[in-house]
Amino acid sequence: MTRTTSFVATTAAAAALTLGLAGGATAAGQHDTGHAGAARITAAGTAPACIERTSVQNNPDGGVRVYLRNFCGKTMRVKVIVKYWPDSGCKSMPNHTGWLFQTVGGRYDRTVVC
Repeated sequence: MTRTTSFVATTAAAAALTLGLAGGATAAGQHDTGHAGAARITAAGTAPACIERTSVQNNPDGGVRVYLRNFCGKTMRVKVIVKYWPDSGCKSMPNHTGWLFQTVGGRYDRTVVC
């Protein structure tokens, strides 16, 4: 009984130490790296709000048209995720620029940082 209790206590202490060294997890299950501002990944893993989705259209016959603008104050790397179709690939967007991404198939899912 003593060995079992000691093993459980040691395991719990090791887990607490690991969490303490790695940083606490956020509500989204992402580790807080301490970096504030535009580059922080949002709860769903999507690009931050400073990457403005000014126009997102899913065409009735399939296809996506997405226009993004970067107001993050720095260059951001973003990717448009499309259901049932290849994603956009990682695109570098300098601050205060826009990007139009279109497909002939699929449905818009989300925009993420990459």
